[in-house]
Amino acid sequence: MLNERTFLNELFQAALAAADPAICLPKFLPVPPKGRMIVVGAGKAAAAMAAAVEAHYQQPVEGLVITRYGYVRPTKQIEVVEAAHPVPDQAGLDAAQRILHMVEGLSAQDMVLFLASGGGSALMSVPAPGIAFADKQALHKALVLSGANISEINTVRKRLSAVKGGRLAAACGRARIHTLVISDVPGDDPAVVASGPTIRDTNPPERAAEILAKYNIAVPASVRAHLAAREPAQDSEHDFARDTVQVVSRAADALKAAATFARKNGVEPEIWGDALEGEAREVGAAMAGRAQGVAGPRVLLSGGELTVTVKAKGRGGPNTEFLLGLALALKGAANIHALSCDTDGIDGSEDNAGAIVTPDTLARAKAANLNALQYLAGNDAYGFFQGLGDLVVTGPTCTNVNDFRAVLVS
Repeated sequence: MLNERTFLNELFQAALAAADPAICLPKFLPVPPKGRMIVVGAGKAAAAMAAAVEAHYQQPVEGLVITRYGYVRPTKQIEVVEAAHPVPDQAGLDAAQRILHMVEGLSAQDMVLFLASGGGSALMSVPAPGIAFADKQALHKALVLSGANISEINTVRKRLSAVKGGRLAAACGRARIHTLVISDVPGDDPAVVASGPTIRDTNPPERAAEILAKYNIAVPASVRAHLAAREPAQDSEHDFARDTVQVVSRAADALKAAATFARKNGVEPEIWGDALEGEAREVGAAMAGRAQGVAGPRVLLSGGELTVTVKAKGRGGPNTEFLLGLALALKGAANIHALSCDTDGIDGSEDNAGAIVTPDTLARAKAANLNALQYLAGNDAYGFFQGLGDLVVTGPTCTNVNDFRAVLVS
């Protein structure tokens, strides 16, 4: 007989395994150049990607990558620096400036191997000239809480950065750049992941100001002055046409691995999509309706990045808020279980990857005096599932292909 909780947790582990840099990265690594190869990068998978690079090459490699606190993997030659996410800190600023200096003066015989993964935008943050770092930090925080999607957020970040939107590439001079991407964004556009430090920004300069106005985000004075100024032309010898960019892992790969696991265990998978977006609680309610029209045993899989418009001071992230919206809409429907987790191991800014919903979630909540509607109104889905003992805590996974959702009809 199927144990639904065990099945869902093992399904999630199968998805994570498909996104492990040690598995997905090596076949995309380039032939070493005649000159130097500098390895740099940023993101929650950066240390694991660097470790995979070291394991692949027999010759010495050098470089520096920035990852989130707690996401370190052992490396011998490539330095790993830990920094803050989602709001940048001084450690990330200092490391990013070191990367800019590290790639200076390279020749056409040299190569920069850039390792990009989700979280890199906050971890590698150098403000554009004239923008105070404190103002950049405040704007990062406001953007994350605004309900803007990741493409919009990173469009703003590029406009205000000295490293994003191709500016790191410009600093590399004549060296060729090979960018490897573990994608955490719907659509898997490499220019959006980590805000594309090695990919030229094609957004019109005024787009950032439009996004900030759309979400009524207060703009600090130094940022306002930068947005009002004319975008300076990049003065660089770098030839973007020589560069290569490859996505080595994405949400679709994780969902495919989960679907294979499900079939092997007698459950028919159905992939709804790998790029779902929208307000988390609303998507949860919509998925509840679809799940109730499905005959089991079947598991409905989806990926992408949902958003939460934060209006209260509770704890949680898009995965737990999705599940709370789902549970309320299901109203205790029999034979439906669900798991929703972020593949980086962190839902929002908490210590959990996500949570699990069962047919008796609301009944157990009532018995424990947990009012689901009040918790949802307070943006406190974390507190709700913590009270039920239904949080999923994995710790740092050292990868990131965005959210993973599985709704099991048994």
